[in-house]
Amino acid sequence: MTAVAAPAPVARGTGLVGTGALVRLALRRDRVMLPVWLGVQFLLAAGSASSVKGLYATDASREAFAATAGNNPATVAMYGPSTDLATLGGLATWKLGVYGAALLALMSIFTLVRHTRGDEEPGRLELVCAGVVGRYAALTAGVIVALAANLVAVPVVGVGLMSGGIAASGAFAFGFAVAAAGFVFTGIAAVTAQLTEASRAANGMAAATLAAAYLLRAVGDTTHQVSFLSWISPLGWTLQVRAFAAHPHFWVLGLALVATAVLLTTGYALSGHRDIGAGLVPPRPGPAVGGPLLRSPLALAWRLSRGLLLGWAVAFVAVSAALGSVAAGIADFASTAQVRDMITKLGGEQNLVDAYLSFAMSAAGILAAVYATQTVLRLRTEETSLRAEPLLATRVGRIRWAASHLAVAAVGVVGLLALGGVVAGLAHGLRTHDVGGQVPRLLAAGLVQAPAALLVAAIAMFLIGVLPRLSTAAWAVLGAFLLLGEFGGLFKLNQRVLDVSPFTHTPRLPGADVTATPIVALLLVAVVLTAAGLIGLRRRDIG
Repeated sequence: MTAVAAPAPVARGTGLVGTGALVRLALRRDRVMLPVWLGVQFLLAAGSASSVKGLYATDASREAFAATAGNNPATVAMYGPSTDLATLGGLATWKLGVYGAALLALMSIFTLVRHTRGDEEPGRLELVCAGVVGRYAALTAGVIVALAANLVAVPVVGVGLMSGGIAASGAFAFGFAVAAAGFVFTGIAAVTAQLTEASRAANGMAAATLAAAYLLRAVGDTTHQVSFLSWISPLGWTLQVRAFAAHPHFWVLGLALVATAVLLTTGYALSGHRDIGAGLVPPRPGPAVGGPLLRSPLALAWRLSRGLLLGWAVAFVAVSAALGSVAAGIADFASTAQVRDMITKLGGEQNLVDAYLSFAMSAAGILAAVYATQTVLRLRTEETSLRAEPLLATRVGRIRWAASHLAVAAVGVVGLLALGGVVAGLAHGLRTHDVGGQVPRLLAAGLVQAPAALLVAAIAMFLIGVLPRLSTAAWAVLGAFLLLGEFGGLFKLNQRVLDVSPFTHTPRLPGADVTATPIVALLLVAVVLTAAGLIGLRRRDIG
Protein backbone atom coordinates (compact mmCIF):
# COMPACT_ATOMS: atom_id res chain seq x y z
CA MET A 1 0.00 0.00 0.00
CA THR A 2 1.46 3.34 -1.08
CA ALA A 3 1.67 6.00 1.58
CA VAL A 4 0.27 9.41 0.69
CA ALA A 5 2.12 12.38 2.14
CA ALA A 6 -0.01 14.84 4.04
CA PRO A 7 -0.01 18.41 2.77
CA ALA A 8 2.60 20.54 4.44
CA PRO A 9 1.01 22.76 7.08
CA VAL A 10 1.37 26.49 6.86
CA ALA A 11 3.96 27.53 9.39
CA ARG A 12 3.04 29.91 12.14
CA GLY A 13 3.82 33.49 11.31
CA THR A 14 3.15 32.97 7.59
CA GLY A 15 -0.39 34.31 7.52
CA LEU A 16 0.38 36.17 4.29
CA VAL A 17 1.61 33.18 2.30
CA GLY A 18 -0.16 32.94 -1.06
CA THR A 19 -0.94 36.65 -1.19
CA GLY A 20 0.86 37.13 -4.50
CA ALA A 21 -1.16 34.40 -6.21
CA LEU A 22 -4.42 35.85 -4.88
CA VAL A 23 -3.44 39.34 -6.07
CA ARG A 24 -2.85 38.00 -9.59
CA LEU A 25 -6.18 36.18 -9.46
CA ALA A 26 -7.99 39.31 -8.28
CA LEU A 27 -6.44 41.42 -11.03
CA ARG A 28 -7.52 38.86 -13.61
CA ARG A 29 -11.08 38.83 -12.28
CA ASP A 30 -11.19 42.64 -12.27
CA ARG A 31 -9.50 43.13 -15.63
CA VAL A 32 -12.69 44.68 -17.02
CA MET A 33 -14.38 46.40 -14.09
CA LEU A 34 -11.40 48.30 -12.72
CA PRO A 35 -10.52 49.86 -16.11
CA VAL A 36 -14.19 50.86 -16.43
CA TRP A 37 -14.14 52.61 -13.05
CA LEU A 38 -10.91 54.39 -13.91
CA GLY A 39 -12.12 55.25 -17.39
CA VAL A 40 -15.16 56.96 -15.92
CA GLN A 41 -12.84 59.02 -13.71
CA PHE A 42 -10.81 60.10 -16.75
CA LEU A 43 -13.90 61.08 -18.72
CA LEU A 44 -15.31 63.06 -15.82
CA ALA A 45 -12.02 64.90 -15.29
CA ALA A 46 -11.43 65.63 -18.97
CA GLY A 47 -15.04 66.61 -19.64
CA SER A 48 -15.29 68.86 -16.60
CA ALA A 49 -12.05 70.68 -17.45
CA SER A 50 -13.01 71.16 -21.11
CA SER A 51 -16.54 72.41 -20.39
CA VAL A 52 -15.46 74.88 -17.72
CA LYS A 53 -12.68 76.22 -19.89
CA GLY A 54 -15.23 77.02 -22.59
CA LEU A 55 -17.78 78.61 -20.26
CA TYR A 56 -15.41 80.59 -18.03
CA ALA A 57 -12.42 81.48 -20.15
CA THR A 58 -11.68 84.81 -18.46
CA ASP A 59 -10.63 85.69 -14.93
CA ALA A 60 -13.56 88.09 -14.64
CA SER A 61 -16.14 85.40 -15.42
CA ARG A 62 -14.62 83.03 -12.87
CA GLU A 63 -14.48 85.72 -10.22
CA ALA A 64 -18.12 86.60 -10.85
CA PHE A 65 -19.07 82.94 -10.52
CA ALA A 66 -17.04 82.57 -7.33
CA ALA A 67 -18.65 85.66 -5.81
CA THR A 68 -22.13 84.15 -6.14
CA ALA A 69 -21.70 80.36 -5.96
CA GLY A 70 -20.16 80.29 -2.51
CA ASN A 71 -23.09 82.14 -0.96
CA ASN A 72 -25.77 79.65 -1.95
CA PRO A 73 -26.34 76.72 0.43
CA ALA A 74 -27.75 74.52 -2.33
CA THR A 75 -24.57 74.42 -4.38
CA VAL A 76 -22.32 74.31 -1.33
CA ALA A 77 -24.26 71.32 0.00
CA MET A 78 -23.97 69.51 -3.33
CA TYR A 79 -20.41 70.39 -4.36
CA GLY A 80 -18.63 71.87 -1.36
CA PRO A 81 -17.23 75.31 -0.49
CA SER A 82 -16.12 77.63 -3.29
CA THR A 83 -12.73 78.65 -1.93
CA ASP A 84 -10.78 78.19 -5.18
CA LEU A 85 -13.42 78.95 -7.82
CA ALA A 86 -11.53 81.97 -9.14
CA THR A 87 -8.94 79.59 -10.62
CA LEU A 88 -9.62 77.47 -13.69
CA GLY A 89 -8.54 74.29 -11.92
CA GLY A 90 -10.60 75.01 -8.84
CA LEU A 91 -13.69 75.66 -10.93
CA ALA A 92 -13.12 72.56 -13.06
CA THR A 93 -12.86 70.32 -10.01
CA TRP A 94 -15.57 71.98 -7.91
CA LYS A 95 -18.28 69.54 -9.02
CA LEU A 96 -15.80 66.73 -9.51
CA GLY A 97 -14.29 66.80 -6.02
CA VAL A 98 -17.05 65.23 -3.94
CA TYR A 99 -18.45 62.97 -6.63
CA GLY A 100 -15.07 61.86 -7.95
CA ALA A 101 -14.04 60.92 -4.42
CA ALA A 102 -17.36 59.11 -3.88
CA LEU A 103 -16.86 57.09 -7.08
CA LEU A 104 -13.40 55.99 -5.99
CA ALA A 105 -14.81 55.16 -2.56
CA LEU A 106 -17.45 52.91 -4.13
CA MET A 107 -14.83 51.29 -6.36
CA SER A 108 -12.72 50.55 -3.28
CA ILE A 109 -15.67 49.17 -1.30
CA PHE A 110 -16.85 46.83 -4.06
CA THR A 111 -13.32 45.65 -4.86
CA LEU A 112 -12.36 44.89 -1.27
CA VAL A 113 -15.61 43.15 -0.38
CA ARG A 114 -15.65 41.14 -3.60
CA HIS A 115 -12.29 39.54 -2.89
CA THR A 116 -12.93 38.93 0.80
CA ARG A 117 -16.49 38.48 2.01
CA GLY A 118 -17.72 37.93 -1.56
CA ASP A 119 -15.51 34.82 -1.79
CA GLU A 120 -16.28 33.67 1.74
CA GLU A 121 -20.05 33.73 1.41
CA PRO A 122 -20.35 31.00 -1.28
CA GLY A 123 -17.49 28.94 0.23
CA ARG A 124 -14.83 29.63 -2.42
CA LEU A 125 -12.34 31.09 0.05
CA GLU A 126 -12.61 28.06 2.32
CA LEU A 127 -11.50 25.84 -0.54
CA VAL A 128 -8.63 28.18 -1.34
CA CYS A 129 -7.50 28.29 2.28
CA ALA A 130 -7.43 24.49 2.37
CA GLY A 131 -4.19 24.81 0.39
CA VAL A 132 -1.02 26.60 1.35
CA VAL A 133 -2.66 29.98 1.86
CA GLY A 134 -2.28 32.13 4.94
CA ARG A 135 -5.18 33.37 7.03
CA TYR A 136 -4.73 37.00 6.02
CA ALA A 137 -3.81 36.40 2.38
CA ALA A 138 -7.26 37.09 0.94
CA LEU A 139 -7.75 40.28 2.93
CA THR A 140 -4.26 41.47 2.02
CA ALA A 141 -4.83 40.74 -1.66
CA GLY A 142 -8.06 42.70 -1.64
CA VAL A 143 -6.40 45.62 0.13
CA ILE A 144 -3.47 45.65 -2.31
CA VAL A 145 -5.71 45.62 -5.38
CA ALA A 146 -8.01 48.34 -4.02
CA LEU A 147 -5.16 50.61 -2.94
CA ALA A 148 -3.30 50.04 -6.22
CA ALA A 149 -6.41 51.00 -8.20
CA ASN A 150 -6.63 54.24 -6.23
CA LEU A 151 -2.98 54.98 -6.91
CA VAL A 152 -3.54 54.43 -10.62
CA ALA A 153 -6.45 56.87 -10.39
CA VAL A 154 -4.01 59.67 -9.50
CA PRO A 155 -2.38 59.92 -12.95
CA VAL A 156 -5.68 59.04 -14.63
CA VAL A 157 -7.42 62.04 -13.03
CA GLY A 158 -4.34 64.22 -13.45
CA VAL A 159 -3.97 63.53 -17.16
CA GLY A 160 -7.72 63.98 -17.64
CA LEU A 161 -7.58 67.45 -16.11
CA MET A 162 -4.43 68.33 -18.03
CA SER A 163 -6.16 67.44 -21.31
CA GLY A 164 -8.54 70.32 -20.56
CA GLY A 165 -5.76 72.82 -19.96
CA ILE A 166 -5.30 72.44 -16.19
CA ALA A 167 -1.78 72.83 -14.76
CA ALA A 168 -0.04 69.53 -14.00
CA SER A 169 0.84 70.37 -10.39
CA GLY A 170 -2.72 71.12 -9.35
CA ALA A 171 -4.13 68.30 -11.48
CA PHE A 172 -2.01 65.63 -9.81
CA ALA A 173 -2.53 67.15 -6.37
CA PHE A 174 -6.27 66.86 -6.93
CA GLY A 175 -5.75 63.26 -8.06
CA PHE A 176 -4.10 62.46 -4.73
CA ALA A 177 -6.93 64.22 -2.89
CA VAL A 178 -9.69 62.07 -4.43
CA ALA A 179 -7.57 58.91 -4.15
CA ALA A 180 -7.22 59.59 -0.41
CA ALA A 181 -10.97 59.04 -0.02
CA GLY A 182 -10.60 55.70 -1.80
CA PHE A 183 -7.86 54.75 0.65
CA VAL A 184 -10.05 55.50 3.66
CA PHE A 185 -13.01 53.55 2.33
CA THR A 186 -10.77 50.60 1.54
CA GLY A 187 -10.14 50.52 5.28
CA ILE A 188 -13.82 50.94 6.08
CA ALA A 189 -14.71 48.03 3.78
CA ALA A 190 -11.98 45.93 5.43
CA VAL A 191 -13.83 46.43 8.72
CA THR A 192 -17.38 45.86 7.46
CA ALA A 193 -16.28 42.67 5.68
CA GLN A 194 -15.49 41.18 9.09
CA LEU A 195 -18.80 42.07 10.70
CA THR A 196 -21.34 40.17 8.64
CA GLU A 197 -21.67 36.89 6.80
CA ALA A 198 -23.23 38.45 3.68
CA SER A 199 -21.32 40.46 1.08
CA ARG A 200 -24.42 42.56 0.36
CA ALA A 201 -24.60 43.59 4.01
CA ALA A 202 -20.88 44.42 4.06
CA ASN A 203 -21.27 46.57 0.95
CA GLY A 204 -24.39 48.14 2.41
CA MET A 205 -22.74 49.13 5.69
CA ALA A 206 -19.75 50.65 3.90
CA ALA A 207 -22.02 52.48 1.44
CA ALA A 208 -24.12 53.77 4.34
CA THR A 209 -20.92 55.12 5.90
CA LEU A 210 -20.19 56.87 2.59
CA ALA A 211 -23.66 58.43 2.60
CA ALA A 212 -23.16 59.56 6.18
CA ALA A 213 -19.81 61.10 5.19
CA TYR A 214 -21.54 63.03 2.41
CA LEU A 215 -24.24 64.34 4.76
CA LEU A 216 -21.71 65.31 7.42
CA ARG A 217 -19.73 67.26 4.86
CA ALA A 218 -22.84 68.93 3.45
CA VAL A 219 -24.06 70.01 6.90
CA GLY A 220 -20.62 71.15 7.99
CA ASP A 221 -20.05 73.17 4.82
CA THR A 222 -23.40 74.94 5.01
CA THR A 223 -23.74 75.52 8.78
CA HIS A 224 -21.09 77.66 10.42
CA GLN A 225 -22.01 76.52 13.94
CA VAL A 226 -21.12 72.89 13.16
CA SER A 227 -18.42 73.44 10.53
CA PHE A 228 -16.23 70.90 12.35
CA LEU A 229 -18.40 68.15 10.83
CA SER A 230 -16.61 68.63 7.51
CA TRP A 231 -13.38 67.56 9.22
CA ILE A 232 -15.00 64.33 10.39
CA SER A 233 -15.91 63.32 6.85
CA PRO A 234 -13.32 61.70 4.52
CA LEU A 235 -15.10 63.42 1.64
CA GLY A 236 -14.55 66.73 3.43
CA TRP A 237 -10.81 66.01 3.53
CA THR A 238 -10.77 65.84 -0.26
CA LEU A 239 -12.03 69.42 -0.47
CA GLN A 240 -9.81 70.66 2.35
CA VAL A 241 -6.66 69.76 0.41
CA ARG A 242 -7.37 72.80 -1.82
CA ALA A 243 -5.21 71.51 -4.65
CA PHE A 244 -5.42 74.75 -6.69
CA ALA A 245 -4.90 77.25 -3.88
CA ALA A 246 -1.69 79.25 -3.64
CA HIS A 247 -0.69 77.13 -0.64
CA PRO A 248 -2.36 73.68 -0.83
CA HIS A 249 -3.03 71.85 2.43
CA PHE A 250 -1.17 68.66 1.62
CA TRP A 251 -0.99 67.83 5.32
CA VAL A 252 -4.68 66.88 5.13
CA LEU A 253 -3.62 63.80 3.15
CA GLY A 254 -1.88 62.69 6.34
CA LEU A 255 -5.28 62.46 8.04
CA ALA A 256 -6.45 60.08 5.34
CA LEU A 257 -3.33 57.93 5.63
CA VAL A 258 -3.62 57.73 9.43
CA ALA A 259 -7.33 56.86 9.20
CA THR A 260 -6.57 54.20 6.58
CA ALA A 261 -3.86 52.66 8.75
CA VAL A 262 -6.14 52.57 11.80
CA LEU A 263 -9.03 51.06 9.87
CA LEU A 264 -6.86 48.42 8.19
CA THR A 265 -5.28 47.50 11.52
CA THR A 266 -8.76 47.12 12.96
CA GLY A 267 -9.85 45.00 10.01
CA TYR A 268 -6.89 42.64 10.42
CA ALA A 269 -7.47 42.39 14.15
CA LEU A 270 -11.14 41.54 13.67
CA SER A 271 -10.28 39.02 10.96
CA GLY A 272 -8.09 37.13 13.42
CA HIS A 273 -11.01 36.71 15.85
CA ARG A 274 -13.47 34.92 13.61
CA ASP A 275 -13.81 31.74 11.58
CA ILE A 276 -13.73 31.76 7.79
CA GLY A 277 -17.26 32.23 6.50
CA ALA A 278 -18.54 33.62 9.80
CA GLY A 279 -19.11 37.21 10.80
CA LEU A 280 -18.49 38.89 14.12
CA VAL A 281 -22.16 39.88 14.22
CA PRO A 282 -24.03 36.55 14.22
CA PRO A 283 -27.14 36.33 12.05
CA ARG A 284 -30.42 36.27 13.92
CA PRO A 285 -31.98 32.79 13.70
CA GLY A 286 -35.41 32.69 12.18
CA PRO A 287 -38.39 30.56 13.21
CA ALA A 288 -38.35 26.88 12.41
CA VAL A 289 -41.54 27.23 10.35
CA GLY A 290 -42.25 30.16 8.09
CA GLY A 291 -45.34 32.21 8.78
CA PRO A 292 -48.17 32.85 6.34
CA LEU A 293 -46.34 35.91 4.96
CA LEU A 294 -43.46 33.72 3.73
CA ARG A 295 -45.48 31.18 1.78
CA SER A 296 -45.09 32.67 -1.68
CA PRO A 297 -42.14 33.76 -3.86
CA LEU A 298 -43.38 37.34 -3.71
CA ALA A 299 -43.41 37.31 0.10
CA LEU A 300 -39.89 35.86 0.13
CA ALA A 301 -38.63 38.49 -2.32
CA TRP A 302 -40.13 41.22 -0.15
CA ARG A 303 -38.53 39.72 2.98
CA LEU A 304 -35.12 39.68 1.29
CA SER A 305 -35.38 43.24 -0.02
CA ARG A 306 -37.25 45.15 2.65
CA GLY A 307 -34.13 46.19 4.55
CA LEU A 308 -32.57 47.59 1.39
CA LEU A 309 -35.75 49.48 0.55
CA LEU A 310 -35.98 50.92 4.05
CA GLY A 311 -32.41 52.20 3.85
CA TRP A 312 -33.07 53.83 0.48
CA ALA A 313 -36.29 55.39 1.82
CA VAL A 314 -34.37 57.06 4.65
CA ALA A 315 -31.80 58.35 2.17
CA PHE A 316 -34.52 59.70 -0.14
CA VAL A 317 -36.18 61.57 2.72
CA ALA A 318 -32.91 63.18 3.84
CA VAL A 319 -31.69 64.16 0.37
CA SER A 320 -35.09 65.33 -0.90
CA ALA A 321 -35.65 67.48 2.16
CA ALA A 322 -32.24 69.09 1.78
CA LEU A 323 -32.62 69.77 -1.95
CA GLY A 324 -36.19 71.02 -1.66
CA SER A 325 -35.45 73.38 1.22
CA VAL A 326 -32.78 75.34 -0.67
CA ALA A 327 -34.53 75.52 -4.06
CA ALA A 328 -36.12 78.89 -3.32
CA GLY A 329 -32.70 80.53 -3.03
CA ILE A 330 -31.34 79.34 -6.35
CA ALA A 331 -32.30 82.57 -8.11
CA ASP A 332 -30.01 84.56 -5.81
CA PHE A 333 -27.15 82.26 -6.68
CA ALA A 334 -27.66 82.48 -10.44
CA SER A 335 -26.81 86.11 -10.85
CA THR A 336 -24.61 85.69 -13.93
CA ALA A 337 -25.42 84.55 -17.43
CA GLN A 338 -22.90 81.69 -17.21
CA VAL A 339 -24.50 80.29 -14.08
CA ARG A 340 -27.97 80.52 -15.59
CA ASP A 341 -26.69 78.70 -18.65
CA MET A 342 -25.18 75.94 -16.50
CA ILE A 343 -28.35 75.38 -14.45
CA THR A 344 -30.54 75.46 -17.54
CA LYS A 345 -28.39 72.79 -19.17
CA LEU A 346 -28.70 70.65 -16.07
CA GLY A 347 -32.41 71.12 -15.60
CA GLY A 348 -34.08 72.12 -18.83
CA GLU A 349 -35.57 75.19 -20.46
CA GLN A 350 -37.75 76.41 -17.59
CA ASN A 351 -37.18 79.19 -15.09
CA LEU A 352 -34.21 78.74 -12.80
CA VAL A 353 -36.05 77.36 -9.77
CA ASP A 354 -37.93 74.81 -11.83
CA ALA A 355 -34.73 73.92 -13.68
CA TYR A 356 -32.99 73.27 -10.38
CA LEU A 357 -35.90 71.17 -9.09
CA SER A 358 -35.93 69.25 -12.36
CA PHE A 359 -32.23 68.50 -11.94
CA ALA A 360 -32.88 67.34 -8.37
CA MET A 361 -35.68 65.01 -9.49
CA SER A 362 -33.56 63.59 -12.31
CA ALA A 363 -30.90 62.81 -9.71
CA ALA A 364 -33.63 61.02 -7.71
CA GLY A 365 -34.39 59.00 -10.84
CA ILE A 366 -30.76 57.89 -11.04
CA LEU A 367 -30.83 56.86 -7.37
CA ALA A 368 -34.05 54.92 -7.92
CA ALA A 369 -32.36 53.13 -10.81
CA VAL A 370 -29.50 52.16 -8.49
CA TYR A 371 -32.00 50.65 -6.05
CA ALA A 372 -33.79 48.81 -8.88
CA THR A 373 -30.53 47.37 -10.18
CA GLN A 374 -29.57 46.15 -6.72
CA THR A 375 -32.94 44.47 -6.24
CA VAL A 376 -33.02 42.76 -9.64
CA LEU A 377 -29.42 41.56 -9.39
CA ARG A 378 -30.46 39.82 -6.18
CA LEU A 379 -31.84 37.16 -8.53
CA ARG A 380 -28.35 36.36 -9.77
CA THR A 381 -26.98 36.37 -6.22
CA GLU A 382 -29.63 33.89 -5.10
CA GLU A 383 -28.76 31.74 -8.10
CA THR A 384 -24.98 31.71 -7.70
CA SER A 385 -25.30 31.20 -3.93
CA LEU A 386 -27.30 28.00 -4.63
CA ARG A 387 -30.32 29.26 -2.73
CA ALA A 388 -32.53 29.46 -5.80
CA GLU A 389 -32.17 25.82 -6.79
CA PRO A 390 -33.99 24.34 -3.75
CA LEU A 391 -36.78 26.87 -4.23
CA LEU A 392 -37.15 26.03 -7.91
CA ALA A 393 -37.23 22.32 -7.05
CA THR A 394 -40.69 22.94 -5.58
CA ARG A 395 -43.83 23.94 -7.49
CA VAL A 396 -42.44 27.45 -7.93
CA GLY A 397 -41.53 28.13 -11.55
CA ARG A 398 -38.67 30.26 -12.78
CA ILE A 399 -40.91 32.96 -14.23
CA ARG A 400 -42.87 33.27 -11.01
CA TRP A 401 -39.68 33.41 -8.97
CA ALA A 402 -38.10 36.10 -11.13
CA ALA A 403 -41.34 38.07 -11.44
CA SER A 404 -41.54 38.35 -7.65
CA HIS A 405 -38.21 40.18 -7.48
CA LEU A 406 -39.16 42.33 -10.46
CA ALA A 407 -42.42 43.29 -8.76
CA VAL A 408 -40.61 44.33 -5.57
CA ALA A 409 -38.18 46.39 -7.65
CA ALA A 410 -40.96 48.12 -9.59
CA VAL A 411 -43.02 48.93 -6.50
CA GLY A 412 -39.89 50.15 -4.73
CA VAL A 413 -38.96 52.47 -7.61
CA VAL A 414 -42.40 54.06 -7.71
CA GLY A 415 -42.58 54.31 -3.93
CA LEU A 416 -39.15 55.91 -3.56
CA LEU A 417 -39.78 58.45 -6.30
CA ALA A 418 -43.19 59.32 -4.85
CA LEU A 419 -41.65 59.68 -1.39
CA GLY A 420 -38.87 61.89 -2.73
CA GLY A 421 -41.30 64.08 -4.63
CA VAL A 422 -43.62 64.54 -1.66
CA VAL A 423 -40.78 65.36 0.76
CA ALA A 424 -39.14 67.79 -1.67
CA GLY A 425 -42.53 69.38 -2.32
CA LEU A 426 -43.16 69.80 1.39
CA ALA A 427 -39.72 71.32 1.98
CA HIS A 428 -39.99 73.70 -0.97
CA GLY A 429 -43.63 74.50 -0.25
CA LEU A 430 -42.90 75.44 3.34
CA ARG A 431 -40.21 77.85 2.17
CA THR A 432 -42.47 79.44 -0.45
CA HIS A 433 -45.72 79.17 1.57
CA ASP A 434 -47.28 77.05 -1.18
CA VAL A 435 -47.39 73.47 0.12
CA GLY A 436 -50.64 72.68 -1.66
CA GLY A 437 -49.22 73.74 -5.02
CA GLN A 438 -45.65 72.38 -4.75
CA VAL A 439 -46.35 68.87 -3.46
CA PRO A 440 -48.39 67.78 -6.51
CA ARG A 441 -45.89 69.38 -8.90
CA LEU A 442 -42.88 67.64 -7.40
CA LEU A 443 -44.77 64.37 -6.90
CA ALA A 444 -45.40 64.34 -10.65
CA ALA A 445 -41.77 65.33 -11.29
CA GLY A 446 -40.64 62.35 -9.25
CA LEU A 447 -43.03 59.78 -10.72
CA VAL A 448 -42.16 60.76 -14.29
CA GLN A 449 -38.65 59.44 -13.63
CA ALA A 450 -39.98 55.90 -13.03
CA PRO A 451 -40.01 54.66 -16.66
CA ALA A 452 -36.31 55.39 -17.12
CA ALA A 453 -35.42 53.72 -13.80
CA LEU A 454 -37.56 50.69 -14.70
CA LEU A 455 -35.78 50.45 -18.05
CA VAL A 456 -32.46 50.16 -16.23
CA ALA A 457 -33.95 47.34 -14.12
CA ALA A 458 -35.14 45.67 -17.32
CA ILE A 459 -31.60 45.78 -18.72
CA ALA A 460 -30.38 43.99 -15.58
CA MET A 461 -33.09 41.34 -16.04
CA PHE A 462 -32.13 40.91 -19.68
CA LEU A 463 -28.49 40.32 -18.74
CA ILE A 464 -29.45 37.84 -16.02
CA GLY A 465 -31.59 35.83 -18.43
CA VAL A 466 -29.51 36.01 -21.61
CA LEU A 467 -25.94 36.79 -20.49
CA PRO A 468 -25.82 35.70 -16.84
CA ARG A 469 -22.04 35.84 -16.55
CA LEU A 470 -22.16 39.50 -17.56
CA SER A 471 -25.04 40.44 -15.28
CA THR A 472 -22.86 42.79 -13.22
CA ALA A 473 -22.35 44.81 -16.40
CA ALA A 474 -25.70 46.37 -15.52
CA TRP A 475 -23.73 48.67 -13.22
CA ALA A 476 -21.53 49.78 -16.12
CA VAL A 477 -24.63 50.49 -18.21
CA LEU A 478 -26.11 52.56 -15.40
CA GLY A 479 -22.84 54.45 -15.04
CA ALA A 480 -22.83 55.25 -18.75
CA PHE A 481 -26.41 56.53 -18.51
CA LEU A 482 -25.41 58.69 -15.57
CA LEU A 483 -22.60 60.30 -17.54
CA LEU A 484 -24.76 60.90 -20.60
CA GLY A 485 -27.90 62.02 -18.84
CA GLU A 486 -26.46 64.27 -16.16
CA PHE A 487 -23.26 65.63 -17.72
CA GLY A 488 -23.77 65.28 -21.45
CA GLY A 489 -25.18 68.78 -21.79
CA LEU A 490 -22.19 70.31 -20.05
CA PHE A 491 -19.78 68.27 -22.18
CA LYS A 492 -21.59 69.40 -25.39
CA LEU A 493 -22.04 65.86 -26.69
CA ASN A 494 -23.96 65.16 -29.87
CA GLN A 495 -27.70 64.73 -29.29
CA ARG A 496 -27.65 61.25 -30.83
CA VAL A 497 -25.16 60.20 -28.16
CA LEU A 498 -27.28 61.76 -25.41
CA ASP A 499 -30.37 59.92 -26.66
CA VAL A 500 -28.78 56.59 -25.70
CA SER A 501 -29.64 57.32 -22.07
CA PRO A 502 -33.28 56.75 -21.10
CA PHE A 503 -33.04 59.66 -18.67
CA THR A 504 -32.53 62.02 -21.62
CA HIS A 505 -36.09 61.25 -22.77
CA THR A 506 -37.71 61.88 -19.39
CA PRO A 507 -39.89 65.03 -19.33
CA ARG A 508 -38.13 67.79 -17.37
CA LEU A 509 -40.74 68.41 -14.71
CA PRO A 510 -41.67 70.69 -13.10
CA GLY A 511 -42.24 73.40 -15.67
CA ALA A 512 -42.07 71.48 -18.94
CA ASP A 513 -44.85 70.06 -21.08
CA VAL A 514 -45.58 66.37 -20.59
CA THR A 515 -45.99 64.18 -23.65
CA ALA A 516 -46.96 60.55 -23.44
CA THR A 517 -44.75 59.36 -26.30
CA PRO A 518 -41.38 59.12 -24.49
CA ILE A 519 -42.97 57.65 -21.37
CA VAL A 520 -44.80 54.96 -23.34
CA ALA A 521 -41.72 54.24 -25.44
CA LEU A 522 -39.54 53.75 -22.37
CA LEU A 523 -42.10 51.44 -20.78
CA LEU A 524 -42.45 49.39 -23.98
CA VAL A 525 -38.70 48.92 -24.26
CA ALA A 526 -38.59 47.93 -20.60
CA VAL A 527 -41.34 45.36 -21.15
CA VAL A 528 -39.59 43.88 -24.20
CA LEU A 529 -36.23 43.59 -22.41
CA THR A 530 -37.87 42.08 -19.33
CA ALA A 531 -39.75 39.53 -21.42
CA ALA A 532 -36.56 38.59 -23.27
CA GLY A 533 -34.76 38.17 -19.96
CA LEU A 534 -37.51 35.97 -18.53
CA ILE A 535 -37.55 33.80 -21.65
CA GLY A 536 -33.77 33.44 -21.46
CA LEU A 537 -33.95 32.51 -17.77
CA ARG A 538 -36.56 29.88 -18.50
CA ARG A 539 -34.48 28.23 -21.24
CA ARG A 540 -30.97 28.27 -19.74
CA ASP A 541 -29.47 26.17 -16.96
CA ILE A 542 -29.67 27.52 -13.43
CA GLY A 543 -26.29 28.40 -12.00
